[in-house]
This record gives sequence, C-alpha cells and structure tokens, in this order.
Amino acid sequence: MYLMRLADRVSRGLAKVPNFPLESHRRFLLCQQAASGGFHGRDGDGDLYYTGFAVRALAVTGGLPEDPARLLSGFLRDQNPLSLSAVDLLSWLYSAIVVESVIGGSVLTGRSENFAADVVSGLQQLRTADGGFSRTSEGAVGSTYQSFMCALVHELLGQRIPRRNALVQFLYDRQREDGGFVEIAPMKRSGTNPTAAATALLTSLDAMDDDIAADVLGFLTDVVSSEGGFQANTRVPFADGLSTFTGLLTAQDLGRRDLLPAEQVLSYVRGALELESGGFRGASWDQQADVEYTFYGLGILGLLYS
Repeated sequence: MYLMRLADRVSRGLAKVPNFPLESHRRFLLCQQAASGGFHGRDGDGDLYYTGFAVRALAVTGGLPEDPARLLSGFLRDQNPLSLSAVDLLSWLYSAIVVESVIGGSVLTGRSENFAADVVSGLQQLRTADGGFSRTSEGAVGSTYQSFMCALVHELLGQRIPRRNALVQFLYDRQREDGGFVEIAPMKRSGTNPTAAATALLTSLDAMDDDIAADVLGFLTDVVSSEGGFQANTRVPFADGLSTFTGLLTAQDLGRRDLLPAEQVLSYVRGALELESGGFRGASWDQQADVEYTFYGLGILGLLYS
C-alpha cells in the first residue's frame, strides 16, 4: 500500500540521519494529543486532519506508544466514518489501522461486513462528470487532491476504484503546458502539490509514461528555490515544507534524486524548518511548529537518507 510503503521508506531513512534529535520530535508530537484522544493543530481540540499527520509522524519515528493508542482509539470510535470528508476519512482509516496494530482490534473490528462497500458507495457520491472526485457531493468539477485522497482510501480498504479509465483521463486533462498539473480544471498555472498527487496516482494506475515524467521533472526544475527547497508554484517566491516534501518525493520516484542537491535540502530543512524545542515549522517565516509540518520535515529527512 502506498502510505505504508512511504512510511517504511521514511522510517528507514530517518534511522540513518546523523546527530538527529528524534526523541525531541516525538515528545513534541505526543504533547499535541488532546484529552479527547485526537491530536490538535496550532489551537483548538483534537481533530481528524491533524490526528492523521501525528499518527503518520509517530509511525515513522518509532511507532505509536500503547497508552496514546488507547486514548486515540476512543476518539476514533466516536467518529462516524461514513459521514466524513474524504480527507478526514483517510486520516480516520489510517489511524485506525495503526491503532489496531498496537493494541489490537478496537476501531475497525466489529464493523459491518458491508463497511468497505458502504465507504466506496459514499465516495462515489463525490464523483464528477469529468472523471475525478470533488470535495463535496455538490462539486461540479473534480479535484486532483481529492481524487488522490479517495484513491488512497480505496487502496487501504482493498477496493478497486470504479471507472479507472475515466480517472486516468481526468488526470491527463489536468496537465498544463508547463509540464505540471493543476488542482481543478479552470486553473492555468501548475502547482507542486497537485503535480505530486497526479504523478503518484497515475503511477498507481499504471498510466505514467516517459513523456509525462519528463514534463513533470521539467516543471519541478522550475520550482526549485534558492533556499534549498521547492516552491508551491513558479510565482511563490519562497520554499515551504509541504512543497519540498512532495517535490522531493516526486523527483525521487521519477528517478531524479539529483534534481535538487541533497546538501542544499538538508541545510534548508534543518536550518530553516526544524526547531530546537521539537517539531518543524512550515516555512522560514513561520513562527510555530505543528504536527502536519513536523511530518513533512521528518519526511524530507527520511527521503534524503533513504
């Protein structure tokens, strides 16, 4: 499975990072767990979005401890997965799988035998005429990001995506002349993150070819930042943790580990994003770490040493 393979890859890389304060980052992550059992962002109570990133970050740094897993299991059981958005559903499902690997069946166990089919049926309500998936059932056009999220949910459930050819064509139609991909049809300027999502999804659908890969690598070259990371698009004048993680991952997956020199990326992530108190921030101008950007920071380092 894509997310499990990525976690293993990042985890193995992190084990090789020299002079790395792994426990400091784990303490930061664990301190973000709320009394409800979920993990929170920069403020507020725990929510599924940030919980998913916290669980993924803990998974690549040694695993989710038993006591936090038990607390988290209650938070997950209180959710109705059939009513969640695709993004929150993915977080819920991934977190449930990790929790059950730590403390045994407590979240997924006992669900209806039709649970997977019911989830897939619900996701089909997000399908749009262009072949993609939208954020809500009222959406008129598909979203590259939402389509990737829905595909990952299908994979975690062991379900095949209906109308795969239509999804492939949807992704092809999101590519622009600059070589990258856009989030929704009306957009003209490609972004690093939709390009990464489209590349990963096309690869999983066996629909990536050499010409598309060359185009994507050309686009990624255009969004390399002088800071040592990747920009979100060609108009954004600075790098950020999310774009650097997705850009680096895509470049590596397309066989170009040299697209951005590793020493430059390392200097950027450890010098501009990593905080001595634990955690990673989103960009050099950011003032605070959170669990999402901590996952990206850990992911960048893991990829560099994988």
